[in-house]
Amino acid sequence: MSRVNWLDCETRFISARAQPAYLIDLALSRGIESHHLLKGTGLFYDDLLSGDPHISANQFHRLIDNSRLLLGADDSGFLYGQQLLPGHYGAASNMLWHADTLLQALQHLQQYKVLLSPLSAPVLRMDEQSVYVYWLDSFNAGKNRQFLIESSMVAVTALARQLGGPNLPWHYHLAHSEPAYIEQYWVHLGEHLRFQSPVSFMRIPREFVSKALPSSAVVGRIAEQEAGLQLSQLPAPDSFTDALYEYLATHISKLTGMEQVAADFGMSTATFKRRLQREGTQFQAQLDRARTIIALDLYLCRGMTNEDVAGYLQFNDRTNFRRFLKRLTGKSPNDLRQWLNG
Repeated sequence: MSRVNWLDCETRFISARAQPAYLIDLALSRGIESHHLLKGTGLFYDDLLSGDPHISANQFHRLIDNSRLLLGADDSGFLYGQQLLPGHYGAASNMLWHADTLLQALQHLQQYKVLLSPLSAPVLRMDEQSVYVYWLDSFNAGKNRQFLIESSMVAVTALARQLGGPNLPWHYHLAHSEPAYIEQYWVHLGEHLRFQSPVSFMRIPREFVSKALPSSAVVGRIAEQEAGLQLSQLPAPDSFTDALYEYLATHISKLTGMEQVAADFGMSTATFKRRLQREGTQFQAQLDRARTIIALDLYLCRGMTNEDVAGYLQFNDRTNFRRFLKRLTGKSPNDLRQWLNG
């Protein structure tokens, strides 16, 4: 690989005046004292007003921890998500506003995820009928994972409504169980919901994201150039685990083992393991995540058979492939195919 630097959980690359500010505003609007909200984050309220402090993913997760604890409300992730996109992030937000189509806006969101969705990475896949948006933890979300999934899906839904109209037929697949506050999903996302999915993703018919939008091509291109310059000024364009996912997705059908991956990342195997540990994860967990998403993509977008999917993922034994899917999705290959097409 040509790149040797990645964002890690301690890199201060997130402007506190961007996504964190929306969460701070939400908490303050509900009477939360700022010193309680910002405890342990390394942030001070006056800093937000007098400068442009940058925080790390770990600091942002601490802010989310505090917000969830202090707000104690079922709707907080949904209300937070409503504000996130296009947002007020300068050129990156203007780029979304002036996209030629909703599909282009989603592609921008994926390409500029570090600026627009720093903790939760969207991954786009498409076939002739549908566009799929998967969601990955860019940094170990832990107990904040469900909050981030809720806010990220609401953010994209709100963006799509602003650009393409209010009645877009999104379908939502969520990895967690149906929560007690299901009415919040109905209000903010609609009724096309499926819980306990193997991974969390959104789906929409392709025709609805391909329609031309009333936009300014010149302003959009200028905004994209400026956003690209902003991205180039960051310490790195990807988190370590996002870069690892992209690598695995590209090489999964010919992967020989962790030693190969570590070497391609310019590290010894021991250093590679330590880097993953610092991010709160392990290679097997990242490999399982990539294989699961790729399996779903092969079933949904390419219509592959069980045997084809198993071969692509380098399972030469059907029993091992069945055990793999059962362990990670709770379903056998045939059951998973039926569930996805149901």
